[in-house]
Amino acid sequence: MPATRPYKRAFERLAKAGLRPTRQRVGLSRLLFEGGDRHVTAEQLHAEAMTSGLRVSLATVYNALHQMTDAGILREVVLQAGRSYFDTNITLHHHFFHEESGWLFDVPGSPKLLEALPPPPPGTQVKQVDVIIRLTEKPEEIPACAK
Repeated sequence: MPATRPYKRAFERLAKAGLRPTRQRVGLSRLLFEGGDRHVTAEQLHAEAMTSGLRVSLATVYNALHQMTDAGILREVVLQAGRSYFDTNITLHHHFFHEESGWLFDVPGSPKLLEALPPPPPGTQVKQVDVIIRLTEKPEEIPACAK
C-alpha cells in the first residue's frame, strides 16, 4: 500500500476551496486542520509555523487566514476590534469566551435561536448569527454576616 504524502489533505482542501496551494498556504492549512477543530489567533498560528520550521511572515499568516475565511473553510470570530480568532469548525455553533484566560469554547448551535430573531429589514435576509457568551470568574462570595 503506497504511503500518503504528508501534505496531500492540506493541498486538496485548498484546491477544493479554490485557493492556489502555495507552500505557505499548504503549511498553514496543515497546522490548522490536522489536529481537529480549534480556535487560533494569527499570532498563535505564526508562532506554530515558526516552531515547525515554516518560515512565513505574520502578514502572510493574516492574509492566508482571511483568504481561507473568504473561501469558506475557516470562520472568523471577532471578539472586539483588533481581536479575532479563526475557527476550523464552520458548522452552526456559538461560543463561550472566557475573558481572563482568552479561551474560546464551542457551544452547539440551535435553529430555535433563529426563530426568536426579529424579522430583518425589507430586502435583506439573515446570513448568520454569531452568539458569543462572555464569561468571567465568579467573585468570591462574601458571607452575609461580613456585609
